[in-house]
Amino acid sequence: MKAIARALADAARQLEPTSDTARLDSELLMAEALHIDRDKLILSPPSRAVPQRFWDMVERRKRGEPVAYITGRRAFWNIELHVGPGVLVPRPDSEVLISSAIEHFEGKSGPGRILDLGTGPGTLLLAALDIWPEATGIGIDLSRQALSYAAANARRLGFDNRSTLRQGNWAAGITERFDLLLCNPPYIADGAELGRGVAEYEPDEALFAGEEGLGAYRELAPQLPGLLNPGGLAAVEIGPSQANAVVALLARDGLGARVAQDLGGRDRALLLTWI
Repeated sequence: MKAIARALADAARQLEPTSDTARLDSELLMAEALHIDRDKLILSPPSRAVPQRFWDMVERRKRGEPVAYITGRRAFWNIELHVGPGVLVPRPDSEVLISSAIEHFEGKSGPGRILDLGTGPGTLLLAALDIWPEATGIGIDLSRQALSYAAANARRLGFDNRSTLRQGNWAAGITERFDLLLCNPPYIADGAELGRGVAEYEPDEALFAGEEGLGAYRELAPQLPGLLNPGGLAAVEIGPSQANAVVALLARDGLGARVAQDLGGRDRALLLTWI
């Protein structure tokens, strides 16, 4: 136990220059190296030697590689997703889309049909299917690699019979209407400074969207009104400084918008409903 505690403290010190979450990173990597949950590591750490694999993973993290790529998985809402190079790492900020959907459908039967545009490893779609067990949905992504992760996650979570995954450019070719539309598009301006390891490891097409970061919203704007059922909700992630610009693009053709904040109090989602 003491060896593990010392190793965690040492690893956290090593990671502090390159990570804002050095202690958490160390705990996640140690739990992975020991093949136990982080909760068990914290509450009841085993009395055993520290595996060399732990230090190998710490070295990877020092170079900026995302923890999720190193461990191969990431928790999101109430599910765990397998992730890796070529897919966007799910982030807690995106959970505001799910919490907003829960609030919208509170007291109702919930969405029957769900569409996730830019599904990545299935993040938003699979989290929603976990919440509403009667729902079915479609996840669309341009990346075959991302869809392969999404398909594997759907099978592992037992949602493959309730989800359809398609390669495509946003909603091109989709003629159906949905009760819940979820979308986390790229919204970072080209050339913007990001945290260490993000641009170096995660796919550009899932991060950057033109000079102002608004390119994806411009593509989505004419598509959204034709995708949403009466009484439905479209929840679209935005950058913290983009609310006014994205409202101007997406609140159209009878759709009204309000902005939801993430846990840090930053503007993070645009919620679109029929006026």
